[in-house]
Amino acid sequence: MILAVDVGNTNIVLGCLEDKKVLFTIRLQSDRNKTGDEYAVQLYSILRVHDIDPKKIDGSIISSVMPRLIAPLKMALKKVTNTDALVVGPGIKTGIPIIIDNPAQLGSDLVVGAVAAMSRYQPPLVLFDLGTATTMSVIDRSGRFLGGAIFPGVRISQDALSSRTSQLPYISLDESPKAVIGTNTVDSMQSGAIFGTAAMLDGMITRAEEELGDTATVVVTGGLAKSIAPYCKREVIVEEDLLLLGLALIYEKNQ
Repeated sequence: MILAVDVGNTNIVLGCLEDKKVLFTIRLQSDRNKTGDEYAVQLYSILRVHDIDPKKIDGSIISSVMPRLIAPLKMALKKVTNTDALVVGPGIKTGIPIIIDNPAQLGSDLVVGAVAAMSRYQPPLVLFDLGTATTMSVIDRSGRFLGGAIFPGVRISQDALSSRTSQLPYISLDESPKAVIGTNTVDSMQSGAIFGTAAMLDGMITRAEEELGDTATVVVTGGLAKSIAPYCKREVIVEEDLLLLGLALIYEKNQ
């Protein structure tokens, strides 16, 4: 049994996995001001709530886009589970050739997502992670990570729109838009956020396939995946636990 910790800019997704099955997942706020002791108390409580004995945790692994949180989380995992957490970064075996200009610049979350997707689907692949930022990763038929694209996340875009305009309110992205043609301000903003993002994904898939010269399987993950994916015209697969599964696979590869 291992603990996998995926640290994003807004949330930390923590999951417990056994035999490549996710036993539970939970989202925490990515708080750069918390100490290792504070994270340890939180982690211990989470395990107890889910009836997991910390002594039965065999190992742990962290992927983080916030370097500052790695040290306190490693400390917390050591105190609670007595394991030395593996950190995804340079020197870690992934099994995926990365052929971007500077592989060291590639975010660990993109590497982890690629590892998980490659284990479940035949390439070529186009992967979208809909979180604080929206990212696209492209893997060719040979299994090489070619690169991708980065966009402002849906929530960031909407917050910026509301904060920089005098008459546009903050809206929920949990509600389904009624139609593409909104008949009031809130409906119009929801249409732009949900349908607009879905259309962007459709368009980027088409353009990526044109550059690949091939038809790709498309996988969507991240906190807003279930809100956006149903409105894509292209066929996409939603994998909510993609990064946790990827972390488990990378942990195994490095034992």
